[in-house]
Amino acid sequence: MRWLALIALLPTGVAAQETPRVLSLGGAVTEIVYALGAGEALVGRDQTSTYPAQAEALPDVGYVRRLSPEGILSVEPTLILAEAGAGPVETVTLMEGAGVPWVTIPGGYDADTVPAKVNAVANALGLQEQGDALAAELAQQLADAQAATPDQPLKVMFVMSLQAGRVMAAGQDTAANGMITLAGAQNAITSFDGYKQLTDEAILTAAPDVILMMARAGEHAVTNADLRAHPALGATPAAQNEAVIRMDGMYLLGFGPRTPEAIRDLSARLSALQPEAG
Repeated sequence: MRWLALIALLPTGVAAQETPRVLSLGGAVTEIVYALGAGEALVGRDQTSTYPAQAEALPDVGYVRRLSPEGILSVEPTLILAEAGAGPVETVTLMEGAGVPWVTIPGGYDADTVPAKVNAVANALGLQEQGDALAAELAQQLADAQAATPDQPLKVMFVMSLQAGRVMAAGQDTAANGMITLAGAQNAITSFDGYKQLTDEAILTAAPDVILMMARAGEHAVTNADLRAHPALGATPAAQNEAVIRMDGMYLLGFGPRTPEAIRDLSARLSALQPEAG
């Protein structure tokens, strides 16, 4: 009953409105909306949508995978653009039942992902011409970034978190694996898909040359000293040589319009860690 009361707050005649009230859920989706020149249509965003800077002025409806109907309905959207995996399912079902169009933008972890996302967002907004132009531009930038990436046989371990001695790392079929590959390097973890906790034995077997992490502050920050103090990570070539790269999470893993730049950035940092020949 509480949800029904909230649904009643939605604007009437939303289908006939010429200018949609767009709620963007997912950092890359929000970046694409702005890149298409449609930022003025946004009435809300999720916690991962922090770029460009003006997005932070929008009402925040919560974390993209833990959304509540109350948070979504508080901004009275007439169109919801959501990254794959946004939810939970119960919230998505309720919004669809309330007649609010919910468009899921496809995900993926390769060079084709970014243009596909752009076209999906543009089509949902009725901006096909702008979408075609932006998708083509980004496809060329991605091709140029990959062409400029030297072969880098370095083994890279992406560490998602290090808490209470437990290492959560990225395996195959992840955004981290996709970016490591696009930058010309190798994922040190090949034995599983997704993100999982590693045993000390698995860390020592992987023996990464480089540790890649998201740049974090406060209680979530992991210093080089923390890495060296870990019984297994501290024994890896990466920790011993302080070969650690930290990058903004959405910039690195979002697969949005900044991905070509992120590929070049990561590749350059990896190249700087290559041992000198001879």
